[in-house]
Amino acid sequence: MSGNICPIYIQIVVSSVLTWGYIIMRVLIVTNMYPTPDEPAFGTFVKDQVEALQRAGVEIDVFFINGRKNSLNYLWGIFRFWGILLKKRYHLIHAHYAMSGFIARLQFFYPVVVTYHGGELRDHSPAWLRIPSRRARQLFDWVIVVNKQEKELIINHDPQVVVIPCGINLDEFQPLPLTEARTQLDLDPDKLLILWAGEYWQPEKNYTLLEASIELLKQRLPEVELLLVSGKPHDIIPIYMSACNALVLTSWSEGSPMVIKEAMACNLPIVSTAVGDVAEVIAGVEGCYLTEPEPEAVAGHLFTVLQENKRTQGRERIQSSLSSGPITQRIIEIYNKLCPPAFQIKFSGIWDS
Repeated sequence: MSGNICPIYIQIVVSSVLTWGYIIMRVLIVTNMYPTPDEPAFGTFVKDQVEALQRAGVEIDVFFINGRKNSLNYLWGIFRFWGILLKKRYHLIHAHYAMSGFIARLQFFYPVVVTYHGGELRDHSPAWLRIPSRRARQLFDWVIVVNKQEKELIINHDPQVVVIPCGINLDEFQPLPLTEARTQLDLDPDKLLILWAGEYWQPEKNYTLLEASIELLKQRLPEVELLLVSGKPHDIIPIYMSACNALVLTSWSEGSPMVIKEAMACNLPIVSTAVGDVAEVIAGVEGCYLTEPEPEAVAGHLFTVLQENKRTQGRERIQSSLSSGPITQRIIEIYNKLCPPAFQIKFSGIWDS
């Protein structure tokens, strides 16, 4: 697809030099998840990735289609999308989630990278979404998935289907002393706090399993309290993670859950079902446990964590490959393959974003 657009690219190079006086890689991000004043926690991982790419030197415009607010926004989004393309030139388009990718592909002037964050490819997705999503290589120039299992679901996957989970900003997610964090949040210093961070009402989060597990745990440890944190500004989440004794995740479907990596960055013990890439992320980290999706199993692992009463060394795992620096570099390496040489971003060593 991208091999037929060299004349367009030549025109872009000339236009950029004449109009701007310098050469810079330009990318349009199309996404149906992005934080808003009303929903500051919605799609923060996309925003974090955008900001990391900007720090690396990519000029980015974000086109947000709020399909969550109204499904008709996808239809209106097609016209808005073309309005943007008529006003400004780009070197490529990077779409997040399948619906955004379908809109981004309604043109063939620019190559399209799509990131599937989980769900689009799974059997529980509706056929109208699942079938074209699995045929991604017939639609898009590069496909990013966030775990190995989803790569296997892409039909005729090839080297241009890659696994790149979203990275963690380690400057934002840093551990604090527990007492200090609880003081900041005005939380009871004597409670055993189990953190659930996310949209617990979504069906795939399996909140009924969480409730049953906590009830069982309270029979053994009455001082346990479940702390539900949802819709909060992203910068307060690290404080909650430092204030709690453990994080629990009971989902039956995930891509690469950010909350797991964020908890690891804060050295918070974890009990999670084996969804997405969780098993790979927490493997070998003492104080982090995979659990069967049964109340007795979840409660048992949480009891173990609370009895151990110590933080993990999860941050070391995140620093090596899942921080925003190396993830940003891997994404830009894909961008470079789609851009003329004059616009490519060169690295020496690992980018520290």
